Amino acid sequence: MYVMPESLGFLMSDVSRLMRRRFDERARKSGATGAQWRTLKILERHEGLNQGQIAELLEVEPITCCRMIDRLEEAELVERRRDPTDRRAWQIYLTDKARPVLAELHDIAGEMIEAALHGLDAAQRDALIASLNIIRSNMTQTHASKEAANG
Repeated sequence: MYVMPESLGFLMSDVSRLMRRRFDERARKSGATGAQWRTLKILERHEGLNQGQIAELLEVEPITCCRMIDRLEEAELVERRRDPTDRRAWQIYLTDKARPVLAELHDIAGEMIEAALHGLDAAQRDALIASLNIIRSNMTQTHASKEAANG
């Protein structure tokens, strides 16, 4: 069995932090923050989530998410709609105004990722993505099995 140096976690964390920082720098020029981008991206994938669900996916406190949704709503990028099954809850949806912002942010992300992967050929890029997907799957399964055992 190959023993991975313990710095793997630190390296992955550092790369993730640097990528977020570089993206935030680029996104700020277009008027969006990295947190706003992540919120919009979550909604692009899962429109109709409530604020609690979004907060969980962003790994932030619900009040932080509420403020973010407030700012996005003020910018007319999202709208709150009553949840038809729970009068106390609101579902969050993208507006038409959000679509071009998302397209611009996708372009910014693509440029940033291309810069990050500079020097890696197609096979290395494919291997990196495959490896990260396996790691994510392993970590998801490990977490789920521990919850089941303790639940």
